[in-house]
Amino acid sequence: MKPAQKGTQESAKSTTAISKKFKGFTDDERGAMKERIQELKADKADGESAVLAKIAEMPEPDRTMARRLHAIVKASAPALSPRLWYGMPAYAKDDKVVCHFQPANKFKTRYATLGFSDKANLDEGSMWPAAFALKGLTAAEEARIAALVKKAVS
Repeated sequence: MKPAQKGTQESAKSTTAISKKFKGFTDDERGAMKERIQELKADKADGESAVLAKIAEMPEPDRTMARRLHAIVKASAPALSPRLWYGMPAYAKDDKVVCHFQPANKFKTRYATLGFSDKANLDEGSMWPAAFALKGLTAAEEARIAALVKKAVS
């Protein structure tokens, strides 16, 4: 019996992985990363102005939802600090993002998203939602968002 030589045989898995080429990031993803780099360089004390300026740039209906969401978060959780996060309005506690608003046009999706990070105190058993699709805001959604944000920072 002949001993097997090391390194002469590659698995089919690694050969297949080598033949597949990484296609790279989309223009939207590259843009978000560039925005994040600028955010890290920006003055943290001016987070509110940066968030309001970013909201003002949004097309409708994202702009209206983002303005309303900003007001809800500020009223429900004044301890959260507005800041930009990958070019999106976000709200942080102790410099850690707790929640953010992703406008639909950011990645050309059919709805905006209200997302919560792992810093949000929303745990319920072994599974809970970490993001919510937003097509519009009624009084019922606004009340639910206010409750979620309050719970997230509790």
